[in-house]
Amino acid sequence: MNIEERILRRQRTDHEPQLVRESDALNPIAHPSEPTGRGLVIEQLLDLLDPIFDGRPPDDCYVWGPKGTGKSAVIRAVFARLDRLMGRSTGQIYTTTRAQPTADVAFVYVDGRQAKTEFALLHAVLNSLATDPVPKQGVSVDTIRSRLAARLDGDQCVVVAVDHIEEPETLSIQTVCEQFEPLGSSVTPVLCGQLDPAEAETDALDAPKTVRFDPYRRHTLIEILTGRQTDGLIRAAVSHEQLRELANWADGDAHDALAALFSAGLIADDNGHDGIEAADLTDGMAAVPRPCVSLGRVLALPESRQQILSRLTELPETDRNSVRAAADEIADGGVDLSRATIERVLYELAEAGVIRRLKVDDAKQVGRPPSRLEPRFPTLVFRHLSAVN
Repeated sequence: MNIEERILRRQRTDHEPQLVRESDALNPIAHPSEPTGRGLVIEQLLDLLDPIFDGRPPDDCYVWGPKGTGKSAVIRAVFARLDRLMGRSTGQIYTTTRAQPTADVAFVYVDGRQAKTEFALLHAVLNSLATDPVPKQGVSVDTIRSRLAARLDGDQCVVVAVDHIEEPETLSIQTVCEQFEPLGSSVTPVLCGQLDPAEAETDALDAPKTVRFDPYRRHTLIEILTGRQTDGLIRAAVSHEQLRELANWADGDAHDALAALFSAGLIADDNGHDGIEAADLTDGMAAVPRPCVSLGRVLALPESRQQILSRLTELPETDRNSVRAAADEIADGGVDLSRATIERVLYELAEAGVIRRLKVDDAKQVGRPPSRLEPRFPTLVFRHLSAVN
């Protein structure tokens, strides 16, 4: 896309309809400050963290559940409130039922999709605790860990939530625990992921407590969609019946429901409709593959990989009927990488589950049958939100 096309895409006149009024409200990986319909698990999480109010470190914790169940929204919101209300600046608070002050405690949230290395993890924690920004260049992992240990020397402890653990691109539970182990009881990890505790490496945690997030109930998902569309779309752009249909289709997954609603709004906008029509909603749901990879994983990929994926989503199916054919088209489309590199990256993205390889029957093909590439993420929303487009 050239500069003129980029400008024209953003150019609007007053009389043109704009269904999508606020992208962040419809963004499936944007989280509200007050999560909807998650009061029970919030209480469960606070129960596990309750010892901190008596000046004791809480137990290690593993928060888990399927994609789109509100884990990140709850963890972010709870940790932000706790860190503000626990009063790090004074190191103590009093409550009506507890006469003694709490220990000097901090609550730190780390997005595992951004902190993908041991250095990035420890740097994120130290940077959250330090008054001045911590440099990223010219320092080693051991130096960062030593500075963090010095920062926590004394009575201070930190409860660290590491989100999106055990994904193909993120750190494992074992690795995170190894990084925190030298810091002893000064650090309590609260790790958040999708794997069942029986499948995850939870043995690396110290007798962890668990909090499970189940898929949203239909009425709760409708409530979430209603609130988001009120802020994200023009008035009366979508009916309650359409939101019910969307909630039924999403089967408790708020990520997929919001991605489909966002896609339907973009489609209706492109079609010049004053509201989301039935065909727009159908096409919006079709733009979200099932099963679907979280858009957050895709948008956290390096820019070069996002460029490859962006170009892949623009190719017709005939140009995606083999990895080699897709690599040729992407290389010819202006991506500044060699065809061989693009082909290797496509195989790696397929291995990570971001795209899927489907065998293509070709009577003329000799040897191994070719594989058609299919994105496993919401393509329309990705193209709208990605910085490479």
